[in-house]
Amino acid sequence: MLSTPFYDPEKTYEENFEKGPYGAFSDGEVIENNSKKEYDFLGFKVNSPFGIPSGPLINGKYVKGALDKGFDIVEYKDTRSHKHPCNPLPNIVPLEVDGDMTLEMASIGVKIAKSYKEPLSITNSFGIPSMDPNFWQSDLRDTVAYAKDGQIVVGGIQGTLQEHGGFEAYLEDFILTAKLVKETDVKVIELNLSCPNEGINNLLCFDVDHSTKVIEVVRKEIGDIPLIIKISYFPEIEHLEKFVVSVAPMVQAIAAINTIPSKIIDDEGNPVLTGGRVTSGTCGAPIKWAGLDMTKKLKELREKLNMSYKIIGVGGVTTADDFFEYMDAGADFVMSGTGSMWNPYLAKEIKSRLSIEDSRQRSEEKL
Repeated sequence: MLSTPFYDPEKTYEENFEKGPYGAFSDGEVIENNSKKEYDFLGFKVNSPFGIPSGPLINGKYVKGALDKGFDIVEYKDTRSHKHPCNPLPNIVPLEVDGDMTLEMASIGVKIAKSYKEPLSITNSFGIPSMDPNFWQSDLRDTVAYAKDGQIVVGGIQGTLQEHGGFEAYLEDFILTAKLVKETDVKVIELNLSCPNEGINNLLCFDVDHSTKVIEVVRKEIGDIPLIIKISYFPEIEHLEKFVVSVAPMVQAIAAINTIPSKIIDDEGNPVLTGGRVTSGTCGAPIKWAGLDMTKKLKELREKLNMSYKIIGVGGVTTADDFFEYMDAGADFVMSGTGSMWNPYLAKEIKSRLSIEDSRQRSEEKL
């Protein structure tokens, strides 16, 4: 049973930003942590290895709503060095997908659905909007301080391709954004390499050389702050291995996946999104296979290369069962964007299951 989403797809980004969040994230109820177990998240103690990735938590009010509902690792939406507008409506549309959404299906096109239903599948096309740093620095700083014991707020970085200056100017923008995020006193930072990088070469994470240079300059700017990199789905493990060998020594964790880009069409095969947008990121249950596959690949490479990066599994986590499936596949932490948006009590459900399993394990150890 889907709940009222904390982000209203029928409203503009600006309306959601000013008036949201909605549903249970706005009711003021704080779900207390009852577990005595702690988990190490990149050097910080958290109540659970579960949270919400960058994307749906668009400002401090949304982050606070998530923290109050027991999501212990939450990320403030990726920020830019300057104000950046949101794509026009529609930004979120339900999809009609039967089973897994394969890469072949994505290339052909996915039809929109008439309503949101389970298993939940959506597309989102926002364009990574950002408020001016004068706003988000203060808002993020306040939000970081709001996190309770056993909770942590992650700051996100999105680079912006400049009109002039090419890749060098792009690097400088990453450096500036990293500096601005660092000034908010966040304890952990995530670098987004998984969205279209505005003209460089499709997705930034697929370009190993450019990704390496971006990570190098960001790492230098943020110093010892733990760094997560978010990447997309790599079909070939050989390509992923080349990427991991080059960048993993500079980061503490790798988060995968973001979305699977797909053509979004109506019953007649026409593009649905306005403004010339043909493809858009697809999310929800049908992409879980890709997130699990990446988790397994990253675990295999970590063991093969004798590396120590942590794995954050993302993609298609809409139930507590999905969380445990990711953990069994090798994830150290798991996050849910779409699932958490329509189920504000997903963290509570997962933590209840974790408590039961922890109690069972302690009982078995005593025998």
